[in-house]
Amino acid sequence: MILTNIESVPGMKIKAQFGLVSGSTVRAKNAIKDIGAGLKNMVGGELKSYTELLTEARKEAVDRMQEQAQKMGANAVINVRFATSSVTAGAAEVYAYGTAVQVEKIEG
Repeated sequence: MILTNIESVPGMKIKAQFGLVSGSTVRAKNAIKDIGAGLKNMVGGELKSYTELLTEARKEAVDRMQEQAQKMGANAVINVRFATSSVTAGAAEVYAYGTAVQVEKIEG
């Protein structure tokens, strides 16, 4: 599956468009890791446990978006975007969305 954040896939033409596809996940912070992150926040630096959490959440959202696109018969998703929102204290949603299309190589 080809993923791109632009309106086309270079070197390919859009053969069919299937519409919006999306995937999301809601993740909560781990209370024990949260204590460590709070300490790190006081001295500065990367909050690695949160970085890992968001990386996993983005991957899961993208995987779900790709599954939906594949079921529609797409081989690419264009205009891929991400959004995040706070669902409740300590939990956030990561949402990935784009346009499912079928592309083919430009002959010539």
